[in-house]
Amino acid sequence: MTRWFEDIVIDEAFPLGDHTFAEDEIIRFATLYDPQYFHTDPELARHSHFGGLVASGWHTVSVGHRKMVDALDAEADRLKSQGDEPGVSGPSPGVNSMEFKAPVRPGDTVTYELIVTGKRASNSLPGWGLLFNRLTATNQRGELVYRAEIVGFSKLRDYSMPLKLKVLLALTRVPVIGPLLRRST
Repeated sequence: MTRWFEDIVIDEAFPLGDHTFAEDEIIRFATLYDPQYFHTDPELARHSHFGGLVASGWHTVSVGHRKMVDALDAEADRLKSQGDEPGVSGPSPGVNSMEFKAPVRPGDTVTYELIVTGKRASNSLPGWGLLFNRLTATNQRGELVYRAEIVGFSKLRDYSMPLKLKVLLALTRVPVIGPLLRRST
C-alpha cells in the first residue's frame, strides 16, 4: 500500500481497473505457464468440462497482481502531486486463501478491486504494520471469478524505535558481542 499504515482506512475499496481476456492472450500465457489443453487448444477445450477455452487461474491472478501494482504506483504519484509523501509498502508474507469461483473465457472483461479488511502492528518487524486484504475479480456479468485473502506489510510513519531495541541493535555491531547475540536468536 502506498499510504502510511496510520492513513489506511479499513474497508475502503481501491478499484484496480479491468482487463479483457483475448483468446490469443489466453493461449499464449497458458502455453508458457499452464499448458493444459483447456487453456491452449480451443478445439479440445470444447470437449472439456468447461465447454470451451478458459484462462488459466494463474493468468487471472497475474493480471490482477499487475493491476494492483499499477494502481498503487498511481496512488503514490497522486499523493506526490498533492505534495504528500507516499507511504512505504513492503513484501507480502503470504496468501491466506485463493479461490477461482468461475471460469474466465475469451472476451470476458474482468474488473479487479482491493479492500483492506484489517490491520495491526507487526510483531516481528518493528516499525511495520500488517495489512489484511481481499482482492476480488468480477466479470462483466457481475460474477465473482477470483477472490484472494492476501497480507502485506506497510511502514508506520510515526514509528520511533524503543531505546531497548536501539541498544540491542547497537550491540549486534560490536565485534565480540554481535556474533554472540546473533547466535542466541
